[in-house]
Amino acid sequence: MERKLFTALQGDDAQTLNDSLSKQGFRRSQNVLYRPSCSDCAACLSARIDVTRFKASRGQRRIWKRNDTIERRVTSPWATDEQYDLFRSYLDARHADGGMADMDVFEFAAMIEETPIRSRVIEYIDRDTKELIATCLTDIFDDGLSMVYSFYEPAMQRHSLGTWMILDHIEIAREAGLPYVYLGYWVPGSAKMAYKAQFDALEVYRKGQWEPLQDHAAYEDAAHPLSTDPIAEQVANISFPDRRG
Repeated sequence: MERKLFTALQGDDAQTLNDSLSKQGFRRSQNVLYRPSCSDCAACLSARIDVTRFKASRGQRRIWKRNDTIERRVTSPWATDEQYDLFRSYLDARHADGGMADMDVFEFAAMIEETPIRSRVIEYIDRDTKELIATCLTDIFDDGLSMVYSFYEPAMQRHSLGTWMILDHIEIAREAGLPYVYLGYWVPGSAKMAYKAQFDALEVYRKGQWEPLQDHAAYEDAAHPLSTDPIAEQVANISFPDRRG
């Protein structure tokens, strides 16, 4: 059964709490931080790219050059009709049976705008057509960027826009002197998340620490019921920022 640890993200210490728990495998969804904590499985592993060690593959370099007509526009976390139209096209084409398929414009606005930390919406514009072709809601940590949710024009499949946005976030992190780009969760054997393992210098949070991604066989025990610690032990091992003084 799916289960999560979660905590509210609010108040003056929201950014500090977010920075601390994100280093321990938590993710943000609006005003909540969560981490999978299933009773019989530990397969969901938080993933990030070490920007200082990353080297693009030949295929990724081709994708980068293929999209040299795209312009980046960084804005405040404010939802627009244009974003929502693109979001709906993306969901209908790629995730029609997913948990977000029924999200209306008001829920979309909440996803974008309800953030108590430093967040940005990064829009990608086709320089020739001036149309919005991709968007990413991005959080800014003290040690990196977190790609909270991204979507793109599904008709432009040949452009591999999902991969390209990750490459661009690596570039943004380098420009800002930030060492990591957080990609959310990676699950061994999941076809939908396999693309994350294609990135060099990928790290996963496992058993309380970050480690370089290993061969998939190293994670076979993650789906075993005995691979998970008791919930009380998981909570006890979380390190919270010192709020004294």
